[in-house]
Amino acid sequence: MNYLPILNRHDFETALNPLETGQLAIAQIDLDSFKEVNDTLGHAAGDAVLRSLERTLSGSLPDNAIVSRLGGDEYAVALPDMTAESALILMEEIRQHFSGRPISSEIPRHVQLSVGIASKPPHAKTITELLRCADEALYRAKREGRSRVAIYVEDKMSLKSNFYPKAQLERLAKLSNATGRTEASILREGLEDVLVKYREEL
Repeated sequence: MNYLPILNRHDFETALNPLETGQLAIAQIDLDSFKEVNDTLGHAAGDAVLRSLERTLSGSLPDNAIVSRLGGDEYAVALPDMTAESALILMEEIRQHFSGRPISSEIPRHVQLSVGIASKPPHAKTITELLRCADEALYRAKREGRSRVAIYVEDKMSLKSNFYPKAQLERLAKLSNATGRTEASILREGLEDVLVKYREEL
């Protein structure tokens, strides 16, 4: 059986360049509670978890897929000529397979995955936008309970000028561009901070 190579971030980004045109899905993958594995079982166990995930990814994906370890326990998969819906089915199969069994006899615990998916079209027009959308989808999967696969959903907030001064909207737009996050996700973060600040009144 042929296994796909695991690229580093630089080589992954280089490999994506020829795919700027045409259908492409991206899956961003993150291990849930990986720090807890390292803290309780040791870094050797953490390395074994990463090797197991890499073997699962490289042995379960289509031959034209591109797999990368972005850093730490974060991975990305490029799926040329695949829609977001097809990528969802594929990555959910992989998630269930990996999360449904212990890593080894020495590591009896089950380790879960969260995955975010986006595709172009319809979610993005460029590779840069596509990676950002997939990352936002991963953030949503984490926020909604982890151990799941989520497809990017465009999140538009209606900001009425009679509620928000123009200067604030301009600063919000600049912050969105600087961080690569949607305005809605930034506002949600601010709302969570407000709710924490006034939790005693709730």
